[in-house]
Amino acid sequence: MKRPFFAVLGGMGTLATESYIRVLNARTEAAKDQDYLDYLVFNDASVPDRTAFITQKSEEDPFPVIADDIQKATAVGASFLVLTCNTAHYFYDRFQALTDVPVLHMPKLAVEKLAEKYPAERFHRVGLLATVGTRTAGAYQKAIEDAGYTYVEPSDELQAAITRLIYDDVKDAGRLDEQAYRAVLDAFLNPSGAYRCDALILGCTELSVLNEAFPLPELPVIDAQSELVDESIRLAQKLRA
Repeated sequence: MKRPFFAVLGGMGTLATESYIRVLNARTEAAKDQDYLDYLVFNDASVPDRTAFITQKSEEDPFPVIADDIQKATAVGASFLVLTCNTAHYFYDRFQALTDVPVLHMPKLAVEKLAEKYPAERFHRVGLLATVGTRTAGAYQKAIEDAGYTYVEPSDELQAAITRLIYDDVKDAGRLDEQAYRAVLDAFLNPSGAYRCDALILGCTELSVLNEAFPLPELPVIDAQSELVDESIRLAQKLRA
């Protein structure tokens, strides 16, 4: 009997989708080919830019394209769905309404790990590094504040630096600039600076690409994609049991 599998809805940042798969395979305990997880990847690079649509800079709606992938993944029998784009969670409720198959919620997973590792009693101020679209969608802000934290937004200048990392560097050029990445983290975490954050969430999978390349375990940073990987492995292994 064929083993159950899950579907990865990617392509919304192909390098980010590749990063998710690399980390997934690296964290899977495997001594032979058959020990790895069974999954189907929709690397749908045709999905229109989510931030441009959410911020009303484009009329190209990403929803129908991703919805089509969800319907196809449901039809072929996926046991759960992984949405690798943080910004696409703007449509999360509408996506889940399309299918009885569970769609993992990356922002909620990230904030759950934040609460476990950096409790609000000691780590009050939490900064979010994300696209403007993800910030506008508000899913992270709500989850962070509901968990008892103070949500800290970047200034326009700092957001521009984050946007350059995401779009100009990783998406457009495939360039990973450790110095620019570290400078953004330090701006948030500087105890004498404007933000004085106690912890951070990487809420964009292009930033997860940077975190994969330049891990900084000494910093209080939660990588949303990393938590998505761990939940994917947990659920996939549970299906096998």
